Amino acid sequence: MALKVELKPNERIIIGQVVIRNDEQRTRFFIEGEAPILREKDILTAASSDSPAKKIYFAIQLMYLSQDPTHQHEIYFELVRDFLNAAPSSLPHMTEINNCILSGELYKALKAAKKLIAYEAELIANATRV
Repeated sequence: MALKVELKPNERIIIGQVVIRNDEQRTRFFIEGEAPILREKDILTAASSDSPAKKIYFAIQLMYLSQDPTHQHEIYFELVRDFLNAAPSSLPHMTEINNCILSGELYKALKAAKKLIAYEAELIANATRV
């Protein structure tokens, strides 16, 4: 079954190792086959990875887009270890992410990492209220 994608004007999407930028008009197309796909709203850059949780998301994103995700494992596990040391209460989030990675479901790991980013924002908001 093909994946239907609609792009807004000038929106970007990554398919495999290629970045595609839409023209000035809305576009619809179908993707058939297996390739990692990320819409612009789900893409983080190294520069926009400005928090520990976003750095974890970025490492998972690199795994997802890579032909050999094991190259990112060392960096990823170091980031996770540091995050857990700073926020042990994030263990359920990390467990969910790790289970997705270990089962090869990297896109699901990205979705779980978005929850971690939201959780991190909650922790920071709570810490700054005091």
